[in-house]
Amino acid sequence: MTTPKTRLLPAIARFVMGIPLVVFGLNLFLNFIPQPKTPIAPGALALAGALMGSGYIMPLIGLTLLVVGLTLVSNRFVPLGLALFAPFIVHSICFHLFLEHTGLPMAGIFLVLELYLAWAYRAAYRTMLAARVEPS
Repeated sequence: MTTPKTRLLPAIARFVMGIPLVVFGLNLFLNFIPQPKTPIAPGALALAGALMGSGYIMPLIGLTLLVVGLTLVSNRFVPLGLALFAPFIVHSICFHLFLEHTGLPMAGIFLVLELYLAWAYRAAYRTMLAARVEPS
């Protein structure tokens, strides 16, 4: 039986996570958030330069953030959006742990939201995480 609390908390978490992802995803295409004035660590700068230099990774990341944010805000395909976001949040945590520490608190918040929502939607992952599944 679901209570109002069990329905409300995942909805709040979806919006708290989804709206910034839509904004950050759009920013990678439209560049409306100003770049920070403080210099970033050399390793972080090298990685960011390589990603931008590839010509396709940053647009792919922007599109992924936008799609995931829209799945969360619209409450459609939420488990798929969370699965798509999982590799990004792992990379984000590692990036901020090892290269640029200033963004670690924000990455930590997104990690907590990702884990909470994955737990809230855990029934959707049961077959995906089964050790053996027969093809249909």
